[in-house]
Amino acid sequence: VQLQASGGGLVQAGGSLRLSCAASGLAFSRYNVGWFRQAPGKEREFVGVISWSGGMSYSADAVKGRFTISRDNAKNMAYLQMNSLKPEDTAVYLCAADLEWTFRVDSYDYWGRGTLVTVSS
Repeated sequence: VQLQASGGGLVQAGGSLRLSCAASGLAFSRYNVGWFRQAPGKEREFVGVISWSGGMSYSADAVKGRFTISRDNAKNMAYLQMNSLKPEDTAVYLCAADLEWTFRVDSYDYWGRGTLVTVSS
């Protein structure tokens, strides 16, 4: 199983980025996909999750109204659209997959390598 997040980079505050999560080696359309982030010196935190069908999603309060999660099961891809970025959004962003609908970091079975997002003020 492989998950790979991409699309990170340097952006000014107020800007936007779209992250992608490419999955292979699993029945992607059966899995919920979570997005997480980890800032330097901090614990990994939940950003949001989308259900296996894409019909349901949930975002953490810190990003609600600014970040949107979507997926394309035909392409085995999930996305995190990030708008109105703030310096405090700076972190490595990771995607993960699990059969359970969960917000817990320690519940996810599969993790991908992250992508760094840096938001300058």
